[in-house]
Amino acid sequence: MRKYGLAVPLLFGLCLFALAESAAQEMAADAAAQTPAIRPGMARIWFLRAQDSPRGNVQAAAPVIFANDAPIGNLPINSKFFRDFAPGTYRFTVQAYGLPTPQATTLQLAPGTETYLQVQWAASWQQGYPEAGWGFAPNTFIITTMSPQVAQAYLPTLAYLGPR
Repeated sequence: MRKYGLAVPLLFGLCLFALAESAAQEMAADAAAQTPAIRPGMARIWFLRAQDSPRGNVQAAAPVIFANDAPIGNLPINSKFFRDFAPGTYRFTVQAYGLPTPQATTLQLAPGTETYLQVQWAASWQQGYPEAGWGFAPNTFIITTMSPQVAQAYLPTLAYLGPR
Protein backbone atom coordinates (compact mmCIF):
# COMPACT_ATOMS: atom_id res chain seq x y z
CA MET A 1 0.00 0.00 0.00
CA ARG A 2 2.90 2.32 0.76
CA LYS A 3 4.22 2.27 -2.83
CA TYR A 4 0.94 3.85 -4.07
CA GLY A 5 0.89 6.53 -1.32
CA LEU A 6 2.16 9.34 -3.58
CA ALA A 7 0.35 8.18 -6.73
CA VAL A 8 -3.16 8.62 -5.29
CA PRO A 9 -2.79 12.32 -4.33
CA LEU A 10 -1.01 13.00 -7.63
CA LEU A 11 -3.80 11.35 -9.62
CA PHE A 12 -6.40 13.25 -7.60
CA GLY A 13 -4.58 16.54 -8.31
CA LEU A 14 -4.44 15.82 -12.04
CA CYS A 15 -8.17 15.08 -12.07
CA LEU A 16 -8.91 18.37 -10.31
CA PHE A 17 -6.72 20.24 -12.78
CA ALA A 18 -8.49 18.63 -15.76
CA LEU A 19 -11.89 19.47 -14.27
CA ALA A 20 -10.90 23.11 -13.68
CA GLU A 21 -9.51 23.42 -17.22
CA SER A 22 -12.71 21.97 -18.66
CA ALA A 23 -14.83 24.42 -16.66
CA ALA A 24 -12.70 27.36 -17.82
CA GLN A 25 -13.09 26.30 -21.46
CA GLU A 26 -16.85 25.96 -20.99
CA MET A 27 -17.08 29.44 -19.47
CA ALA A 28 -15.08 30.92 -22.35
CA ALA A 29 -17.32 29.18 -24.89
CA ASP A 30 -20.44 30.45 -23.07
CA ALA A 31 -19.12 34.02 -23.10
CA ALA A 32 -18.30 33.78 -26.81
CA ALA A 33 -21.80 32.45 -27.51
CA GLN A 34 -23.34 35.35 -25.54
CA THR A 35 -21.41 38.01 -27.47
CA PRO A 36 -23.67 39.45 -30.18
CA ALA A 37 -22.31 40.33 -33.59
CA ILE A 38 -21.24 43.90 -34.22
CA ARG A 39 -24.25 45.86 -35.39
CA PRO A 40 -24.05 47.11 -39.00
CA GLY A 41 -22.34 50.48 -39.26
CA MET A 42 -20.80 50.24 -35.77
CA ALA A 43 -17.28 49.56 -34.41
CA ARG A 44 -16.61 47.41 -31.34
CA ILE A 45 -14.08 48.08 -28.61
CA TRP A 46 -13.16 45.44 -26.05
CA PHE A 47 -11.89 46.75 -22.72
CA LEU A 48 -9.73 44.33 -20.71
CA ARG A 49 -7.89 44.32 -17.45
CA ALA A 50 -5.72 41.31 -16.75
CA GLN A 51 -4.00 40.53 -13.46
CA ASP A 52 -1.51 43.28 -12.62
CA SER A 53 1.78 42.38 -11.07
CA PRO A 54 1.76 43.12 -7.34
CA ARG A 55 2.40 46.87 -7.50
CA GLY A 56 0.56 48.56 -4.67
CA ASN A 57 -2.95 48.20 -3.37
CA VAL A 58 -4.86 48.38 -6.65
CA GLN A 59 -6.12 44.82 -6.91
CA ALA A 60 -9.56 45.83 -5.59
CA ALA A 61 -9.76 49.04 -7.65
CA ALA A 62 -12.27 49.18 -10.49
CA PRO A 63 -11.33 52.32 -12.44
CA VAL A 64 -13.91 54.03 -14.64
CA ILE A 65 -13.20 54.23 -18.38
CA PHE A 66 -14.17 57.38 -20.28
CA ALA A 67 -14.82 57.94 -23.99
CA ASN A 68 -14.63 61.63 -24.94
CA ASP A 69 -14.94 62.48 -21.22
CA ALA A 70 -18.22 60.50 -20.82
CA PRO A 71 -18.08 57.51 -18.40
CA ILE A 72 -18.80 54.16 -20.07
CA GLY A 73 -18.13 51.65 -17.27
CA ASN A 74 -15.76 50.48 -14.59
CA LEU A 75 -13.33 47.61 -15.04
CA PRO A 76 -12.43 45.34 -12.10
CA ILE A 77 -9.31 43.20 -12.28
CA ASN A 78 -9.47 40.03 -14.42
CA SER A 79 -12.49 41.19 -16.40
CA LYS A 80 -13.60 42.38 -19.82
CA PHE A 81 -16.52 44.10 -21.50
CA PHE A 82 -17.26 45.59 -24.88
CA ARG A 83 -19.07 48.59 -26.24
CA ASP A 84 -20.16 49.37 -29.78
CA PHE A 85 -19.48 52.90 -31.05
CA ALA A 86 -20.58 54.85 -34.09
CA PRO A 87 -17.66 55.52 -36.46
CA GLY A 88 -15.60 58.56 -35.55
CA THR A 89 -12.72 59.77 -33.42
CA TYR A 90 -12.73 58.90 -29.72
CA ARG A 91 -10.38 59.80 -26.91
CA PHE A 92 -10.23 57.13 -24.19
CA THR A 93 -9.01 57.80 -20.66
CA VAL A 94 -9.20 55.96 -17.37
CA GLN A 95 -9.80 57.15 -13.82
CA ALA A 96 -6.53 57.91 -12.08
CA TYR A 97 -5.72 56.29 -8.76
CA GLY A 98 -2.79 58.38 -7.69
CA LEU A 99 -1.66 61.39 -9.69
CA PRO A 100 -3.59 62.10 -12.88
CA THR A 101 -1.54 62.05 -16.06
CA PRO A 102 -2.21 63.43 -19.53
CA GLN A 103 -2.22 59.84 -20.82
CA ALA A 104 -5.02 59.01 -23.28
CA THR A 105 -5.56 56.77 -26.27
CA THR A 106 -7.19 58.36 -29.31
CA LEU A 107 -8.69 56.10 -31.95
CA GLN A 108 -10.34 56.65 -35.32
CA LEU A 109 -13.07 53.97 -35.47
CA ALA A 110 -14.33 52.59 -38.76
CA PRO A 111 -17.50 50.52 -39.24
CA GLY A 112 -17.10 46.78 -38.67
CA THR A 113 -13.76 47.03 -36.85
CA GLU A 114 -12.89 45.45 -33.53
CA THR A 115 -10.30 47.11 -31.28
CA TYR A 116 -8.84 46.09 -27.92
CA LEU A 117 -7.94 48.49 -25.11
CA GLN A 118 -6.19 47.39 -21.95
CA VAL A 119 -6.22 49.09 -18.57
CA GLN A 120 -2.93 48.76 -16.70
CA TRP A 121 -1.29 50.04 -13.55
CA ALA A 122 1.79 52.06 -14.52
CA ALA A 123 4.36 54.45 -13.10
CA SER A 124 3.21 58.08 -13.45
CA TRP A 125 6.70 59.24 -14.39
CA GLN A 126 6.62 56.94 -17.43
CA GLN A 127 3.45 58.69 -18.58
CA GLY A 128 4.89 62.20 -18.55
CA TYR A 129 4.02 63.31 -15.03
CA PRO A 130 7.06 65.11 -13.62
CA GLU A 131 8.10 64.52 -10.07
CA ALA A 132 6.49 67.25 -8.01
CA GLY A 133 9.54 67.89 -5.87
CA TRP A 134 9.09 64.58 -4.03
CA GLY A 135 11.35 61.57 -4.23
CA PHE A 136 8.77 59.75 -6.33
CA ALA A 137 5.53 60.20 -8.25
CA PRO A 138 2.74 57.72 -7.39
CA ASN A 139 1.57 55.19 -9.90
CA THR A 140 -1.74 55.41 -11.75
CA PHE A 141 -3.93 53.60 -14.28
CA ILE A 142 -3.44 54.01 -18.03
CA ILE A 143 -5.37 52.75 -21.06
CA THR A 144 -3.49 51.49 -24.11
CA THR A 145 -4.18 49.57 -27.29
CA MET A 146 -3.51 45.85 -27.34
CA SER A 147 -2.70 43.76 -30.40
CA PRO A 148 -5.54 41.48 -31.51
CA GLN A 149 -3.29 38.42 -31.17
CA VAL A 150 -2.43 39.15 -27.54
CA ALA A 151 -6.02 40.18 -26.73
CA GLN A 152 -7.39 36.92 -28.18
CA ALA A 153 -5.13 35.00 -25.81
CA TYR A 154 -6.34 37.01 -22.78
CA LEU A 155 -10.08 37.19 -23.55
CA PRO A 156 -10.93 33.56 -22.58
CA THR A 157 -9.20 34.00 -19.21
CA LEU A 158 -11.18 37.07 -18.12
CA ALA A 159 -14.63 37.36 -16.55
CA TYR A 160 -17.16 38.63 -19.08
CA LEU A 161 -19.14 41.62 -17.81
CA GLY A 162 -21.33 41.88 -20.92
CA PRO A 163 -21.89 44.93 -23.11
CA ARG A 164 -21.80 48.42 -21.56
